Amino acid sequence: MLPLVKNPNLIVGYETGEDAGVYKLSEDIALIQTLDFFTPIANDPYIFGQIAAANSLSDVYAMGGKPLLAMNIVCFPIKKMPKEVLGKILRGAADKLKEAETLLVGGHSVEDEEIKYGLSVTGIVHPAKVILNAGARSSDYLILTKPLGTGIIATAVKGGRATVEAEKKAYTIMSELNRKASEAMQTAGAHACTDITGFGLVGHAYEMAKASNAGITLYASRIPIIDEAVEYAERGFIPEGDYRNKEYCKKAIKISPEISPAIADILFDAQTSGGLLISISQDKADEFLKLYPKANVVGEVTDSNRGIIIIEP
Repeated sequence: MLPLVKNPNLIVGYETGEDAGVYKLSEDIALIQTLDFFTPIANDPYIFGQIAAANSLSDVYAMGGKPLLAMNIVCFPIKKMPKEVLGKILRGAADKLKEAETLLVGGHSVEDEEIKYGLSVTGIVHPAKVILNAGARSSDYLILTKPLGTGIIATAVKGGRATVEAEKKAYTIMSELNRKASEAMQTAGAHACTDITGFGLVGHAYEMAKASNAGITLYASRIPIIDEAVEYAERGFIPEGDYRNKEYCKKAIKISPEISPAIADILFDAQTSGGLLISISQDKADEFLKLYPKANVVGEVTDSNRGIIIIEP
């Protein structure tokens, strides 16, 4: 284990599993820093670049911040693959950064046997307005801003079993910025937030419950799911990471027997560039949903069963 870093200006370090680090620069400005990179999630290099950029920016949005600068992180087999492939990846990311009004200011590349790409991102936020995963309060509603199932669909794509329509749906969801959802939660006054990525919905909800010393109840019937993901889950297209997610939080999860195995698998599905899970008071939830109507209320925070996730039909 690394020693914990302590500094009076360090608002968020790595000890509580937050989405990014936050450092206070002045009374009005705090710096948000994050990075992420991974192997291709899409066959089209341009789309992969878009997804990677949206994913890297998401941590800043989850903290209630505004991304300002980004730098490329590139691993590429330059002797085995055409440079045009790398060019398309970088162009896809650059276009997504432009959409986010974030400046690309450089980066670093190394030769590698396997493509890996992502970005480090720097953003800003008011020190008093940082949104943590640790702020969920009893009786808050939990709101999810994107549907689940992209990991399962990506696995079906790799297996050559996904339809073109399902593939398009997944890529569209993954490449969508969380910018507008983040702006809406800031306006409405969210108490807590995290973005849904590698731990899946249940894993990230578990992290929020632990950090907030609260219980969480999720309602499976309210959770948005990409239609094709259910079929692919029933056919066994489950990523390896989903099994790790189940193992990670198995002692803290209570799942109703009425929930089908396929739906349960999707709730643990590792997402790339997933939506925001937002904890917000009930009286503010309507305001948020008016600002961002694509979102869904999927659960609630309780003061009982602290650190436990209960999943009801």
